[in-house]
Amino acid sequence: MIIKKGDTVKILSGKDRGKTGKVSSALPKYGKILVEGVNIRKKHLRPRKQGQKGQVAQIAFPISASAAMIVCKACGKPARAGQKMIGAKKVRVCKKCGGEM
Repeated sequence: MIIKKGDTVKILSGKDRGKTGKVSSALPKYGKILVEGVNIRKKHLRPRKQGQKGQVAQIAFPISASAAMIVCKACGKPARAGQKMIGAKKVRVCKKCGGEM
């Protein structure tokens, strides 16, 4: 999976199509990512302590990594990411501008 924690992504499909957000965590085992402000759902939480009230919390749920595209740092546009070897280090590069992602 090319998308990593800290990347800025644009959502390609679903109810949040067109939104941009930062990846807060990546789940490569499941092919999913957690993006801030995207795929928000309401979760009903029961009271845990005596006298505490139950509440409805809004939580971001994971989305498929294939439904998001990395926004390039160099050109600022969503683009596909390629990989290039620079010395002994593998680096992600933008397919549009060729800059490092």
